[in-house]
Amino acid sequence: MEPSPDAWRAADDYLAETLIGHDPALEAALAAQHEAGMPAIEVAPVSGKLLNLLVRMSGARRVLEIGTLGGYSTIWMARAVGEDGLVVTIEAEPANAAVARASIDAAGVGDRVDVRIGRGADVLPELAGGEPFDLVFIDADKESNTIYLDWAARLGRPGGVVIVDNIGRDGEIVDAGSADPKVVGTREGLRMLGEDPRFDATALQTVGLKGWDGVAVALLV
Repeated sequence: MEPSPDAWRAADDYLAETLIGHDPALEAALAAQHEAGMPAIEVAPVSGKLLNLLVRMSGARRVLEIGTLGGYSTIWMARAVGEDGLVVTIEAEPANAAVARASIDAAGVGDRVDVRIGRGADVLPELAGGEPFDLVFIDADKESNTIYLDWAARLGRPGGVVIVDNIGRDGEIVDAGSADPKVVGTREGLRMLGEDPRFDATALQTVGLKGWDGVAVALLV
């Protein structure tokens, strides 16, 4: 099969069907998100399962998510933290947060999710001084990646995990002259992961349902 966006999507569908299968609660969350007119920019099913596995592998019990959207990735991670765990998720748009809250409750994990409404840069300082987070997932406006990474380092524990989504940008990350704010923000975030001594990081480019993209994973040191 020739490499193409259609082939990438077909392979993603095959992997999801083979390794994940159907999940009524997650499918209902996506349906509610799309019905509300939100963009289809949630993580792919295989990426949601990866988040779930990373939470479980790392033993994370306190998770911070920056960028809730419709709550799809939130549900994946809330399932992984266990009954005594907590996911604090931040969403800038109140209407999105309301849809996410309903889907999270319907999925049966509402008691372990705290939805905070507001821009990440405004809400994150409110979390300072609390118990540190074991894992931070950053999937919000790319222009603010360095702000979010700084707070991830402040709010996370040493040995904690930081995940940054959408770092591929269709390969445009190699363009140092790009004027696209999302590309600029992504490049600045990657540079920070490489230079800031609080992080030990790597990144992988991916192809699939979401096109040509990628994810960065860091250890807090």
